[in-house]
Amino acid sequence: MGSVKDLRIIEKPEKNKTGTGEFIFSDRYSVFDWGEMPDHFAHKGEALCIIGAYFFERLEEMGIMSHYIGVVEDDRAKRLDELEKASNTMRVRVLRVIKPEIRGDSYDYSPYKRERGNFLIPLEVIYRNSLPAGSSVFKRLREGSLKLEDIGLPEMPSPGQKLPKPILDVSTKLEITDRYIPWSEAQTMAGLSEDEVERMQHLTATVNDFITTQAKRAGLVNEDGKFEFGFDEHRNIMLVDVLGTPDECRFTREGIPVSKEVARIYYRTTEWYERVQEAKKRDRMKWKTLVDIPPPPLPPRLSELVSLLYQACCNELTEREWFAAPPLGEILSEVKEILELSGKQQQL
Repeated sequence: MGSVKDLRIIEKPEKNKTGTGEFIFSDRYSVFDWGEMPDHFAHKGEALCIIGAYFFERLEEMGIMSHYIGVVEDDRAKRLDELEKASNTMRVRVLRVIKPEIRGDSYDYSPYKRERGNFLIPLEVIYRNSLPAGSSVFKRLREGSLKLEDIGLPEMPSPGQKLPKPILDVSTKLEITDRYIPWSEAQTMAGLSEDEVERMQHLTATVNDFITTQAKRAGLVNEDGKFEFGFDEHRNIMLVDVLGTPDECRFTREGIPVSKEVARIYYRTTEWYERVQEAKKRDRMKWKTLVDIPPPPLPPRLSELVSLLYQACCNELTEREWFAAPPLGEILSEVKEILELSGKQQQL
């Protein structure tokens, strides 16, 4: 399926019938659209699976539809309260993925206008509750691809700024390098009605509020995050993929990232990152072939700390000790020291 998790198909989806499959959450991770990075984070896959299941089950209690069936243990899909230990496998309903065809330097989305249901909507919806230093909003504002009026702000924001109300962004999902697009383009591209766009936006706001509340209870700030949607056989909108995890949300505590953003911060100090940025400017479609050096591994202790960070986050969000990890606060204190040191070394 991708660089971070795999999909095992049990029953293939058909035009008018959902299939069944299993997400196997790996210990791999990806940053900057590169794909699999050199390090693996122990127990990351299990932590993400449990956190995602936790939010799906809670949202189901609120009447919000998703493709979630259960977490797999002993070859059976179970609810979290039935599990004896953490698992890295989640059973889900599977929708069709209709990939847009590449036409020169653009994509053909015309098949979506002819489809009725049972498919992945080829969009990713991003909510922003604040604008931390690593937010793409700052880069887009500098480049001019985003204007202040587009996000309802009267003046240039500053890093760390809390927003009076969330910004809802939308991007492509199935392109080689995903790109932000206006909502009007997203609606046309995916063949959506105005009511369907409004439904996606309403669901995004509702689920964002819920995750934000749960994160606050665990001492976390939900800075931003992303959701994916699909249509069931009757064209009802449902949440798909996974949500509420440190890979889908930018969680922080006292300004320190509680996610793979830790790795992103480190890699921004490397020559490899500079080569990636240069390549993306030269060729949006084939940029990866232009990067002539591989990403270096993380410092060993930082890699270990990120692994513990995922485990502790799972324990504290779900209020159950799935992993023998130190408290999140202790882990983040050491993470902060290492990142500050790497930043100082880069300045030298």
